[in-house]
Amino acid sequence: MRPPLSKELWFGDESTDKLRFKQWNGKERSIFFEHEEFYAKSEELMTRENGGVAVVRGHKVVKIDANAKKAVLDSGQEIGFDKCLIATGGTPKNLPVLESADARLKQKVTLFRTVKDFQNLHLLTKKVKSITIVGGGFLGSELACALGKRAKDGLNVVQVFPEGGNMGRVLPEYLSNWTTEKVKTEGVNVIPHAQVIGATLTGDKVVLKLSNGQEIKSDHVVVAVGIEPRTDLAKASGFEVDSTFGGYLVNAELEARSNIWVAGDAACFYDVKLGRRRVEHHDHSVVSGRLAGENMTGAGKPYWHQSMFWSDLGPQVGYEAIGIVDSSLPTVGVFAKATDKDTPKAVVEATGESVRSETEQVAVPPKPLSADSKPRPPKEGENYGKGVVFYLKDKVIVGIVLWNVFNRMPIARKIIKEGEVYEDLNEVAKLFNLYGTE
Repeated sequence: MRPPLSKELWFGDESTDKLRFKQWNGKERSIFFEHEEFYAKSEELMTRENGGVAVVRGHKVVKIDANAKKAVLDSGQEIGFDKCLIATGGTPKNLPVLESADARLKQKVTLFRTVKDFQNLHLLTKKVKSITIVGGGFLGSELACALGKRAKDGLNVVQVFPEGGNMGRVLPEYLSNWTTEKVKTEGVNVIPHAQVIGATLTGDKVVLKLSNGQEIKSDHVVVAVGIEPRTDLAKASGFEVDSTFGGYLVNAELEARSNIWVAGDAACFYDVKLGRRRVEHHDHSVVSGRLAGENMTGAGKPYWHQSMFWSDLGPQVGYEAIGIVDSSLPTVGVFAKATDKDTPKAVVEATGESVRSETEQVAVPPKPLSADSKPRPPKEGENYGKGVVFYLKDKVIVGIVLWNVFNRMPIARKIIKEGEVYEDLNEVAKLFNLYGTE
């Protein structure tokens, strides 16, 4: 799993060698889905009585011959198949000014994505005095909060991004601004409305020149500005790449060519409810991978299940979202005062599960909403403790953010699936029972 690399792994014990982490409830688990013993040796796979899963390491597929049903490795070896799933994920984007920098400067830049990136950065935070994070989205903001915790140990953490606030492309402006203040309280020096336009190496320091005229000196720079889907196979294999969203172009059943499917970050799929999309989140990888697997066995199911994603700014503030959540869309938010039960830590303690897409499976249903529980704007001092934000397109709800509201995702999924026009969104907000515990 990638999510713990920017969440729980930073808040646990100092030892990260085993890549185990403590969930917000203190329960320990591994980032790996299966133990090493689960996998078969590739040379024994076809002769195993009950089949199995094998991983071939040290090689990459350079071409897929759809007609001959063969995958060609970089060694020249060919692997035949009846059905093929492409799940190549994505590659972290870099900034042009850093990509063109000399080798010495590049050694002081991390494009955060992998287990190795986490391990290297975790070790660096014990050696350096200053780190600058470029990017204000999910990953950049989670890392900023995680590293900000080390400010008390003398680490200077700076976060730079062009938007007006943290997660400004996702959250409405007022909530983005509130989030920015939250990140600042975690010990982070946040610099919004700024782009990196230059980078030089002065001694052992990276000097970043910003579009607002500022210069930042740092021992190390972390770039978290999104990914590019890995579509290296497209040209050699005759697959189509979507020119708008990137990724392999697939139909609603996630099929790119006959007997070839694509899932995860690399798939640009047709959502029968929301149109053509490409999604880069953990739950989407799980949901699309499962659907592709079913379709490879003949299910013929279209993609209609709306996957969700979540982000935690530490154990006290988190949100879950579904559908198209774009701050450029009109939004309507309804908020309430939060309680001690309305935190990421509390939901993990209640369910025993830190992967938020799984917590709804073990959640306790909310209490019935009382007749006099009416949604209202937050009162002064309530600071957007918890709430629901609706994203609208042509008056139809196409996206929902649940802010410190957990295990209500089935309700949100149902609302988007129905695609109705609602005259009063306060009435819709009642479905989420914001006041059920008050």
